[in-house]
Amino acid sequence: MSISTPLTALLGITHPILSAPMDVIAGARLTAAVSAAGGFGILGGGYGDQAWLEQETAKLKSVPDPFGIGFITWSLAKRPELMDIALAARPRAIMLSFGDPKPFATKIKASGALLICQVQDEGMALMALDAGADLLIAQGSEAGGHGASRTTIDIVPAIVDLVAGRVPVAAAGGIGDGRGLAAMMMLGASGVLLGTRFYASQECDGADEAKKRICNATSGSSIRSIIFDISRNNVWPAPFNGRCLINDHARRWIGREVELMQNVSAVTAEYAAARAAGNYDVAAVIAGEAVGLIHDIPPAAVIVDRIVGEADQLLAGRRNSSAPTRA
Repeated sequence: MSISTPLTALLGITHPILSAPMDVIAGARLTAAVSAAGGFGILGGGYGDQAWLEQETAKLKSVPDPFGIGFITWSLAKRPELMDIALAARPRAIMLSFGDPKPFATKIKASGALLICQVQDEGMALMALDAGADLLIAQGSEAGGHGASRTTIDIVPAIVDLVAGRVPVAAAGGIGDGRGLAAMMMLGASGVLLGTRFYASQECDGADEAKKRICNATSGSSIRSIIFDISRNNVWPAPFNGRCLINDHARRWIGREVELMQNVSAVTAEYAAARAAGNYDVAAVIAGEAVGLIHDIPPAAVIVDRIVGEADQLLAGRRNSSAPTRA
């Protein structure tokens, strides 16, 4: 089965499911697996580790299916030469998030790649459209990792209405199963971008302990806060902060952020040691509000098949229930 939308036609894929470019853990293995399953895998270029990027893009050069490469835009601006490494892998698209995409748009489009921009409000969407974006990702605050305050159910229809069909819109934030895909399509989205659900996959390069914690987490067990950014000495520009699983470190500092900043030297040393040791009672597991829907760690292809199958049934039921009845 397949679900055809303007997004699938644009990217040349079978299913309207994209994997998020999660920094470092969304490597070539996950990217290729999602694309092979008929979705659109996106390599997590993140902050821009050149050695890692060269290593992972080299693996993708032989991948026959369409794929993308994603970057944190404000970080890429510090090392714009990394774009050349990404484009040399001949991705179908480059995804830019959190910053002005315009300085990179001309080079991306000249290479023949599409430009995907993740946005968190209408102003960012207009900036992306002005830069020539071919696809927008409307990201809600339920998403894992960095984002802003608008909820998915708010931001998705707002961006869909704003673009008025000029480009497809995909939804991101708190989506972990076929119900989420069906719901976002009812709001006008042409597909979804999933991070946390693919974090808990066999091909993701995340730590096994982090994946287990995602599976064991319940709804409401993540928090959007600046705590982890302060703790790793990497505070983002406003209005962005990060969503992670609540752990002992978060409980220690929730409501005491000023004190945390006053003790930042000692805390960052403690935090760095915990990350190196894989101690997730202190170190962050970056995950969104979809954790309550995630209970296993299957191959990426199984995730894609499950979501598409469930969404297809729900959407078919909606079509059938809305059909006129005969007297």
